Formats: sequence, C-alpha cells, structure tokens
Amino acid sequence: MVRFLHNLDRDKISHFIYSIFKIQEFFTNIQNVNHPDVSNCVYAMWHAHQCCVHGFPNREKVNVMISRSRDGEIIAKVCEKWGFKVVRGSKGKKGAAEASLHMINELKHGNSGAIMIDGPSGPVKVVKDGVVKIAKLSGAPIVPVYWYSENPTFLKFPTWDSFRLPFLATNLINLYGEPIYVDPNNTDEQDEQVRLRVEKSLEELEKQAPQKYKEVFRFGIWTRKK
Repeated sequence: MVRFLHNLDRDKISHFIYSIFKIQEFFTNIQNVNHPDVSNCVYAMWHAHQCCVHGFPNREKVNVMISRSRDGEIIAKVCEKWGFKVVRGSKGKKGAAEASLHMINELKHGNSGAIMIDGPSGPVKVVKDGVVKIAKLSGAPIVPVYWYSENPTFLKFPTWDSFRLPFLATNLINLYGEPIYVDPNNTDEQDEQVRLRVEKSLEELEKQAPQKYKEVFRFGIWTRKK
C-alpha cells in the first residue's frame, strides 16, 4: 500500500509538472543556433540546462539519460509525456553501466542521446567521463549544447547547479558546438583530452551566447514556438 501511494504521488507530481510545462510552452520561443548536420549524436549539456532538450529536433529519436532517484522517476515521466525516450539503469552499483549500455545500443541504431554531463550531483560544470565512453563505444559524436536567454523571465534557482527555467514570455537559444568524435582506439590519456575538449567547447559557447542571442533576436520580435 505504501509503495502504491508513493507511485501515485509520483504520477500526480509528474502530471502536474507536465501540465505547467505545457502552459509554459505557449510562452517559450526556443531557436536552435548552429545545429550540426549529423544523423545522430550525444547531446551534452550542463545539469542546469537540462530543459534545453525541449528545443531539440526529432525528440522522438532522443534518449534522455536520467538517474534512478525518486526525483529522477518524476523527471522521467515528464520526459516521456513530452515525447522523449528515457534511458535508466536499475538501482544499485550496476545501474550506471546498464544505462550506458542501453544508450550505446540506441545510438548504434541511429537514435540520439542527451546527457547532463555534470550530473546528477556535480561538481558543477565538470564533465564526467561517461559521455566520452559512450561516444567512443557507439561511434556517435558528442555535440555540446548551451541554453541562453537575456530575458529576466529566464529564472535561475538557488540549487547546487543554478538550475535555469523560463517563466512566462521568454526568448531562448540552444547554441550548439562542433561535433566531437572519439577515436575507438584512444588511450585513457587521449580520452581525458576529449573530456577536457568538451568542457572547453561549453566554455566557448557560454562566451559566444550573448552575441548569438542578439543576432537571432536583433529586432526584438517574439514568436511563439511552433
């Protein structure tokens, strides 16, 4: 009975969050900037920018990796309602490996993935090596993504990652970096260089974002996302 109530709570909470996001969708305008011409990839973003997945094209082919926490269960249900696939391992020590293998299999079959690369608990803006291993074993490139807006309605929350979320009318850009391929024959040292390259790419996107935002919204015109 307790388990049933907990599951019911998660269902209710996820439905409530999804309903809020559906209302917010009407007020949110996300423009993709420099999206690469690749058949599939591993989108890599900071944990704070996880909601940028809403702007991805072909979301039905995007697998979002989500932790096996209670909060993760709620997020997973919301992502599924949005039309994404969800990748999650079992609870315990083997869960992360299971999730990675699932993601690699999806990538090999031509689908894409989305990974919060400093999640689920930090340290903030430090790329973990899982994304490099997944790209290396799947052959799919890593595509860094940075979410940005100058609107005061792009809220920053007092969480460990400074989580970002639009509230009411908000113009946003998803700014994409160049695809980063990982040679399957790389040594551990070379893999570490790739990891640092992903970090560097996201740092560069952060610097470029204000100017790119101005270029996209230079006339200050707000158009609802289709």
